[in-house]
Amino acid sequence: MLAFIARRLGTMVLTMLCLTIVVFFMINLEPNLRKLAISQLDMRSSDEHIESWLTRNGYRQNFFVRYGQWLGVVQKQPNIDPETGKTVPRFSYCNEPSEPYYGGILQGDFGCSTKFKTTVASKLFPALAATGKLMFWVMATMVPISLMIGILAGMREGTRTDRSLSVASIATTATPEYVSGVIFTVIFASWLGWLNGSAASATSQGLTFYNFTLPVMTMAIYGIGYIARMTRASMVEVMTQQYIRTARLKGLSFSSVVIKHALRNALIAPFTVIMLQFPWLLTGVVIVETMFRYQGFGFTLVEAAGNNDIDLLLGCSLVSVLIVLMTQLISDIGYAYLNPRIRVQ
Repeated sequence: MLAFIARRLGTMVLTMLCLTIVVFFMINLEPNLRKLAISQLDMRSSDEHIESWLTRNGYRQNFFVRYGQWLGVVQKQPNIDPETGKTVPRFSYCNEPSEPYYGGILQGDFGCSTKFKTTVASKLFPALAATGKLMFWVMATMVPISLMIGILAGMREGTRTDRSLSVASIATTATPEYVSGVIFTVIFASWLGWLNGSAASATSQGLTFYNFTLPVMTMAIYGIGYIARMTRASMVEVMTQQYIRTARLKGLSFSSVVIKHALRNALIAPFTVIMLQFPWLLTGVVIVETMFRYQGFGFTLVEAAGNNDIDLLLGCSLVSVLIVLMTQLISDIGYAYLNPRIRVQ
């Protein structure tokens, strides 16, 4: 297992390196650089002024030099003031040194946010913490409910209970977040007035049950049906196995057979699906957080993309890649733990 984890970690490093090169190239395309320069100067700036700003701030350096600076393996060079001839930091509001220095991902320096006028770390990590709270409650709501629905439907295959739960699961899976979010807002906020109108105050007045409910419900309702369907299919397959019939013939009660023999094997496939919900949640929070003005990771990503905030976009991309790769590693380890045959192989 340790050798397997070591190999996977090596593969993860190579994958992150390749993906970050692609993302770095896409974000630093010429149209994005020009929009960034215009946002920092003036809409009426001439091409000479734009080119001068890009050159002065290091955006015209060689691609691999800039990528190495972002990683932290190549020295960053400060600007030179054309009037005084002295070296000055690129962005004064990020407290960058006025002399050459190593500062990149490897040193924990994610760069400077040109949109929020602060360091990327001071904006990105609080946003991740806010989204982490949201994702925790989404998973805490979604996983138990979906597993119970799937197990109950799988135990009663072909009955009215199974058909009803299956129809409900398909209906929730077929409803995207932006539709269910609008429906929940109309029902709970507009008609019933339970949530005081919006979840937008969740980041300004602190998290409460009322202003945190709509984003959690919107994201959880979509994943419940998918996990429940996978759990039902796995449960139906397990309940037809020979060892289950043997356990029933030995006189074990139905509940004992389900809990002691069927449940663990039935959870192997849903466990992988549950772990894959984390990458899906990263895309889901972009829609939900923008809809409800919840200032987490998704909201920050949209703001960075809309304002060509290159360093913040790169930081968000790096976090997304890391979360996807880590959840896949945890999924593989958990799958081997639940399935002895995989562990032996």
